[in-house]
Amino acid sequence: MKTTSYGTIWGVTLLFLIGIYSDGFAQNQLFTIQDGLKAQGISVRALTDDGRYAAATINGRADRLGVNHDRFGDPTYIQKNTARLVLIDTQTGEQKDILKGRVQVGGMSWSPDGKTLAFIQMENQRYSLQMYDRERGRVRELSPKTKKEIAYAGLDWMPDGLSVLINLRADGWRAKADSMYKEMTDGPITIQESSNKILAWERVRSMGDRAILAKVNIGNRSVAELTPEESINGLFIEENGSYLSYLVREQTKTDYNRTGDSEYELVKLDLNTMERDTLIAKTEERPRLDWNNGNNAYAYAEKGKVFVQKIDMEEPLEITADFDEKVEEGDTTQIKYSILRWHPADTHLLLSSDKGYYLVDSEGEEMELVYEYPEKRNEAPRRSIAHWSADGQYLYMSYAAREKWERGITRYNLKSKSMEDLMVDGNLYSGWEFAEDGGKILFEMSDGVQPNELYVADDRMQNMKKLTDLNPWVADKKLSKSELIQYMDVDGDTLYGVLYYPVDYEEGKRYPLVAVVYETFFNNGFSAFTNILAKENYFVFRPSVDLETGYPGEAWVKGVTTGINKLVERGLVDPNKLGVQGTSYGGYATNLLITQTDRFAAAINISGKVNAVSFLGDSPKISTRNYDAAEVGQDRLGESLWEAQDKYIAHSAVFFADRIETPLLMLTGEGDWNVPATNQREMYYALRRLDKEVKWVHYRYGGHGAGRAGREEDYFHHWETVLDWYQEKFFGDGE
Repeated sequence: MKTTSYGTIWGVTLLFLIGIYSDGFAQNQLFTIQDGLKAQGISVRALTDDGRYAAATINGRADRLGVNHDRFGDPTYIQKNTARLVLIDTQTGEQKDILKGRVQVGGMSWSPDGKTLAFIQMENQRYSLQMYDRERGRVRELSPKTKKEIAYAGLDWMPDGLSVLINLRADGWRAKADSMYKEMTDGPITIQESSNKILAWERVRSMGDRAILAKVNIGNRSVAELTPEESINGLFIEENGSYLSYLVREQTKTDYNRTGDSEYELVKLDLNTMERDTLIAKTEERPRLDWNNGNNAYAYAEKGKVFVQKIDMEEPLEITADFDEKVEEGDTTQIKYSILRWHPADTHLLLSSDKGYYLVDSEGEEMELVYEYPEKRNEAPRRSIAHWSADGQYLYMSYAAREKWERGITRYNLKSKSMEDLMVDGNLYSGWEFAEDGGKILFEMSDGVQPNELYVADDRMQNMKKLTDLNPWVADKKLSKSELIQYMDVDGDTLYGVLYYPVDYEEGKRYPLVAVVYETFFNNGFSAFTNILAKENYFVFRPSVDLETGYPGEAWVKGVTTGINKLVERGLVDPNKLGVQGTSYGGYATNLLITQTDRFAAAINISGKVNAVSFLGDSPKISTRNYDAAEVGQDRLGESLWEAQDKYIAHSAVFFADRIETPLLMLTGEGDWNVPATNQREMYYALRRLDKEVKWVHYRYGGHGAGRAGREEDYFHHWETVLDWYQEKFFGDGE
């Protein structure tokens, strides 16, 4: 495989992952809890068509502290999530603040000429429309001529660049939403009954989705309301701006199994006549539509066949009708097609099947298999289409090997049917952004140890330039190196995990280990969380598990313990100093795990449930989520409580609290809307009753994630509590 070296392009020496390790720069200071708040990340929010200018937000953990979790579910409350808003010139590398300080912004969109950035800003729990003049470097508030308040949702420029589409709240919306929320939280009397097909909390939350689509003239600030108050899911503006299409959702009932709870209608609005036509009549099944780039046609798949519906045509066209290919010779099974994307010029579509990718013209006259999957697809590197070049010749695909840290971007030539590795190495890549008109690619990259930085390159991943230096202070810090671990679980299935080394690791010496459990882990990368633990000279292990629907509780003892066994056998880990912890689903896993083994010296459950039965109704603000999570979602029980009571009990650690021998620390937040502290309280009382060692730390201003989702003082207390727990259980008071 071809690997492109690019260190000389930057004029500096980059650190590459060689073999299975990734090493940091020369450092002398320990990574602290405070550093966890300092670490910054970047997100490109809007890119001009030529790729020259990027609007981006830069923020970190501190920007999300101080949320009033008690008001979760309140449609009128806007949660805190501040950031620096910056403009980056990808050609010169120049970076400057668009607004001063930490601000809360969203809905960013560049004007068609790339000169003006429109965005929504939140201040004092209200939204405003802002315009940034790139050439003058000035921001001005554009106040629409309306008494209605702006709703936070999408923001789109009209193709002529003279107006923008925003969302407005209906008259009286705030008073009604506030009244509905207070009725559920303050009472003094709250009545709910089954005769209402929609749960009360769902009715409250749905108020946040309702808005009026409006067009605002940039020059005179006039407002034209385009729709009644409704819930719009998806907006598509025809390339000439003559009409727009949008999907309306109206909830009709509360759904417990994700089979459908709403009616959907696809509407076309003529912006010249203001006539509203129904393209798809109300249906309980949400239309899965792939719109072309001109937004004047859409494609959809139905039972493995693909149809194209042009807006000006009455009937859809089945473009796969003449290509009923068999899966293989002698098999009567027909190939089933699904849609990948439209050709940039809207002349063709790229489809996929179990064989590979097909190119078919939008009239369904010709089809060609242009990319055939490798023979052993499950063993081949993972590839996912990130971009289709404007000339239609290249498919850009992200790349990730399955058995080693080899990642990057490749491109496939549809004409020559050949694959080219543009950048494939041991670094970690993410956030691919491709300029529409220019040959530029923006992306984030890390060597697997350092935090991500933003880079730009041409369409061949040449002439690469580093655009940011977000965390220069990290160069002086001792960071944990990482290793990809391959092992087999009890059933003999191959699993992978990520091992982070103690910062002062000495070969031949055994160290304590903290296993951080959830589901599946493979990629490394900078983690403040991991470095806070590793600076205590602990190994941090993120093992993977193979979860089976109906019996997920077995996975962690089968997979986590075997992964640790391999590390003990290698002489890395002290088997008497093992810790395990998890957050949310990982906290749930931690509690189940210690009911099945006593080999851990310490365990920590952060915001994880302990009783799958009482959990069903423990989180009223998220209504049915806990039911469908158990039956068809992440919990993987596969059946309802009344169909399989034994499964719910078997997957509730509190029923087996008498088997727990591991000292357990539990961390919860009062405002946790996801896993209320009442669930973990059951485990605390159970272990107290059974005379087991348990400690419960509850944060009045915390949320899901306990102190890490609370105030700044809660964040420090949370981490100090975690580190003290491991110190005490690993070493006692005397070491």
